[in-house]
Amino acid sequence: QVQLVESGGGLVQAGGSLRLSCVTSGRTFRNYAMGWFRQAPGKEREFVAGISSSGGDISYADSVKGRFTISRDNAKSTVYLQMNSLKPEDTAVYSCAARTVGYSSRYSGNYAYWGQGTQVTVSS
Repeated sequence: QVQLVESGGGLVQAGGSLRLSCVTSGRTFRNYAMGWFRQAPGKEREFVAGISSSGGDISYADSVKGRFTISRDNAKSTVYLQMNSLKPEDTAVYSCAARTVGYSSRYSGNYAYWGQGTQVTVSS
């Protein structure tokens, strides 16, 4: 069973930065594509960023492009989300997800494993 544990969320003022981490158990992390999703109260879960197993293919939602950076360290079985220039509309629970193929997807249903999520709150 693959387990994902996020950390790094918190309360930050608009314009600030946070770095989320997601540690994944298991020895096959390097084979998994990873994604970050978020869900704000009363809204559907939405794709934020995705990264292929090799790290060579990366995609972002238009709303975060230029502000957020996804990266991975396969030696540490960890995927990161660096969030800069945060806005109040970025407030949400952020979850990482893993899929058992090498390329990421914007569709949450394509991910087999999920973390419990970490709260990010951006004050104005």
